[in-house]
Amino acid sequence: MKAYWPTLEGFRVIARRPSIGAAEIVWRWSFGAAVTALMAFSFLAYLDTLWITPGEVMLLKTRQPVLVSQVIQHIFRGSGLRVVESAIVLAAMLAAGWVVIAGLGRAITMNELFAEFRARSESAARGGAAGVHLRALFGINLLQVAITAAAILGSLGAFVLGGLATSVADPSPGAAFLVMLLVMALVWLVWSMLHWLLMLASVFAADGRDTFAALAEAVDLSRRRTGAIVAVSTWFGLSHVVAFFVATTAAGMVLGFIRILPQGVIVGGVLLVTLLYFAATDYLYVGRLAAWVAILEWPPAPVITQTAQSSGDRGSDAVDQQESILSDLPGMGRLSPLPADEIVP
Repeated sequence: MKAYWPTLEGFRVIARRPSIGAAEIVWRWSFGAAVTALMAFSFLAYLDTLWITPGEVMLLKTRQPVLVSQVIQHIFRGSGLRVVESAIVLAAMLAAGWVVIAGLGRAITMNELFAEFRARSESAARGGAAGVHLRALFGINLLQVAITAAAILGSLGAFVLGGLATSVADPSPGAAFLVMLLVMALVWLVWSMLHWLLMLASVFAADGRDTFAALAEAVDLSRRRTGAIVAVSTWFGLSHVVAFFVATTAAGMVLGFIRILPQGVIVGGVLLVTLLYFAATDYLYVGRLAAWVAILEWPPAPVITQTAQSSGDRGSDAVDQQESILSDLPGMGRLSPLPADEIVP
């Protein structure tokens, strides 16, 4: 059986089929643009609810830091409840939109990836890819929203635990910061592990499993093919780090001309570098999904037994000792033992 590298297959797919990465960028960036517009309109609507008196306007024009800070505090006083209510409603709507849009976008991407690999492998003889289980993808996205909300609440809890580590009578800011940092790191470490597992489960959900069956299959695959899964995650993680450093270096070079070029050119250059970085990360994300599909679709190489290794250059002449080599002859599949009275001493 021809050897293959799942990581190499992932990079090969995003190089041969850039349209798959482009489709991922389209639905992700469309949702991001909609979120940005919705948050901007919500912020403007919130500002319309604030009242500013002529006296406050006069104090703001003085540009005195003390007066301006007092005026701003007076303007925003009593509006905290409206901010919290608006944030809850906005977060709920965005979460619902993400569950649906991400499910549809992931279904399209995974359909193309499965078609790409099954067209080149023996699994094409199985009759094509299984139907995409949209309800399972919606369920996985809902779980991703749930663990993200839990991580945010856990981060707030980290601040509370950090505050409990110190007191007014015996202040210890170092201990408070350490407790907060450790708890927050633990929370987001657990989140990253669960998020990775849900990402892997989306491959099985797109292959026809329901939500919990996809999670079980993801756990089973990570247990059976640990080496391949770790290799894919490592190489694509390193690629992501390289892309981050390249983008950071490019943005730094653009900022180096801040005293020479106009501010608009500088802002546009940094924005362009940022968009290119996000596009690269989306392509790498598709490549990782493609590598996981390669692991799923193509079975591992057969293990060469010691008997086959000892056969030297005979290659195909090596015979499995457990094979019934006479099974093609009637009655010769197995040799039954002779009766005791027919054994010749």
